[in-house]
Amino acid sequence: MADDAVKEQIYTIPLRSIKQVPRWKRASKAMIAIRAYLTKHMKAEPGMVKLDKTINEKVWERGTEKPPLSIRVRAAKFEDGEVQAELA
Repeated sequence: MADDAVKEQIYTIPLRSIKQVPRWKRASKAMIAIRAYLTKHMKAEPGMVKLDKTINEKVWERGTEKPPLSIRVRAAKFEDGEVQAELA
C-alpha cells in the first residue's frame, strides 16, 4: 500500500452468509458484501471503496457458484476518504 495512508488494517472478511444466496449469484454477491464490509469498518462514504483486481480474481477463482468462505484483505484509508483494498 501507499505511505500516505491515514489508516491501514488487515481484515478477515467472513463470507459464510453468501451460501444463502442462489448458486449462480454467489460470487457477485460476495463482491458486494466485501465492499459493504469495508465501507462499514473503515467508516468510508458509499462509493469510496476501491477493490484491487487480486480480490476479484480470488473470489471468482472457482466460478460463480463457489466463492471462498472468508477472505483476508489489507485496506488503507487515505486523507480524501478513499479506501483501497488488496489481497493480504
